[in-house]
Amino acid sequence: MKRRYLQLDVFAGNPGDGNPLAVVLDADGLDDAAMQAIAKWTRLPETTFVFPPTQPGASYRIRMFSPRREVPFAGHPSVGTAHAVMEAGLAAPRDGLLWQEGIAGVLPLRVVGERRTRTIAVRTPKARVVEVAAPGDPRLAAALAGLPLGTLPPALMDGGRRWWLAELADEAALRAASPNWDAIAELAQATESMGLFVYARSADPVHYYAVRAFVGAPARFEDAASGAANATLAAWLAARGALPSADGRYRVSQGREVGHDAIIDLQVDADGEVWSGGRVCDVVTGEIEWPTRD
Repeated sequence: MKRRYLQLDVFAGNPGDGNPLAVVLDADGLDDAAMQAIAKWTRLPETTFVFPPTQPGASYRIRMFSPRREVPFAGHPSVGTAHAVMEAGLAAPRDGLLWQEGIAGVLPLRVVGERRTRTIAVRTPKARVVEVAAPGDPRLAAALAGLPLGTLPPALMDGGRRWWLAELADEAALRAASPNWDAIAELAQATESMGLFVYARSADPVHYYAVRAFVGAPARFEDAASGAANATLAAWLAARGALPSADGRYRVSQGREVGHDAIIDLQVDADGEVWSGGRVCDVVTGEIEWPTRD
């Protein structure tokens, strides 16, 4: 059976700037093993599979897989899949919202603008502060060695995935940072977290923060653009009264150090909910053929 298949660039104004995503539409008939195999084959950070909704009010149902495992929630797959279902005519916003059914529940996605300038933002699952650490915490010492720290203390946040957040003194230090992968992997494994997410204020007119996400486990790599990790940062800033604007909106730059140039829009609304989003570019549109079990 041929199924509609797309590859997209998420949080990108131009192809190549953001985080790539594969989307398989018409996914009925694919079992868990087939979806995991396709995700392994695409070799992209995530591959999503779109099904008819089962919950009242949902626009569509989604499952997300990394090359290694199913993912309960992630930001860039949510934003990219919303774009894909609209382009395919499978769903249309109601009062400016799409409703995505998945493991994390039924989540709204806010759609603003027309196709070429459209932005999509997902309301992320609530993140919580697991703990606040001292700068000299021995668990963090090796991972943060040589990095000039900013004002806010390091914190472990849980937004479905756990991240250690650490503010650096300035954007130049963040851009120049060379991650200690052994230390970050040890930190991730010891604290059951993804790794280390560093951030710094910026004087750039486009973005208020620059960020870098060092994934320590199960693989070791720097993420090009993470909507979910940035959402945990937004929740942390809100908890500390450190949001950069009165309306809770700001932009983030991520990925330049790994050859990308993603821009992510964040907002903490009046109810304390975090929205993470941006633009999406089409890169590949076609079909995929994959055998299914009888």
